[in-house]
Amino acid sequence: MFFEVSIFFIVLILLYLLAIMPKLRKNPNCIRFKGWHYAHRGLHDNRDSAPENSLKAFRLAVEGGYGIELDVQITKDLVPVVFHDYDLNRACGVDIKISDLHYNELVEYRLFKSEEKIPTLKEVLDCVQGKVPLIVELKIPWKPNNTCRAVAKVLEGYKGLYCIESFNPFGLGWYKKHYPKIIRGQLSTDFVKEKIDGSRMQYFILKHLLFNFHTKPDFIAYQHKYKKGLSFTICRKLYKTWPVAWTIKSQKVLDDCKAYYDTFIFEGFRPKL
Repeated sequence: MFFEVSIFFIVLILLYLLAIMPKLRKNPNCIRFKGWHYAHRGLHDNRDSAPENSLKAFRLAVEGGYGIELDVQITKDLVPVVFHDYDLNRACGVDIKISDLHYNELVEYRLFKSEEKIPTLKEVLDCVQGKVPLIVELKIPWKPNNTCRAVAKVLEGYKGLYCIESFNPFGLGWYKKHYPKIIRGQLSTDFVKEKIDGSRMQYFILKHLLFNFHTKPDFIAYQHKYKKGLSFTICRKLYKTWPVAWTIKSQKVLDDCKAYYDTFIFEGFRPKL
């Protein structure tokens, strides 16, 4: 009986290690993203004239010598726009979803009472012009096809350096199939501790990176507070996966995380370059 139980647990551990195994062959382009700090949604201040995910915030990041992390989702007419939330409540004070608006309707709204509108992905790429690297987060509620196709079409013509990341493993799987040379990252956190509404089973799978066997990410972007999580630690130490921290909000926290992460996404301060 002891032997059978031991075999069962050994097999279970092996299956777990296989499930969380990321891409082992390193993409040589990864090195080009390292050594940068990435301004979360641009170098922004939502109480000022440069709110998050605005063209002005992106211009300030470029001027400051920082890389940029930004969020992309699609409108009802499949236009990729740079905006974080799925609705306009927080940023524009209107109870309506991005996916329910055509772009010509969305363009009428302003971000956080500023003069800045919600930009398209194309406008952001034209603004940055390849001067700094981009981490493009795909905001995908569930099915990835429409979002990934629309975003990939815009990014195809971009000459600058970019990679993609997402919480949604199906979006990463889509990119793995259609654009395998593009660097991709799995975003994760402890969803339950963060009190994010949703399925506990789904969040358990995502927290523990159990879709890595399918998505084979080049990097893991993990919320810095949970840097000692088991699956993240195994990926970092055993599989030597490139670890990216989000979202760092002070130089002290950044310094404290240097033993766990190679790359940092920040906001609310200017890290030392």
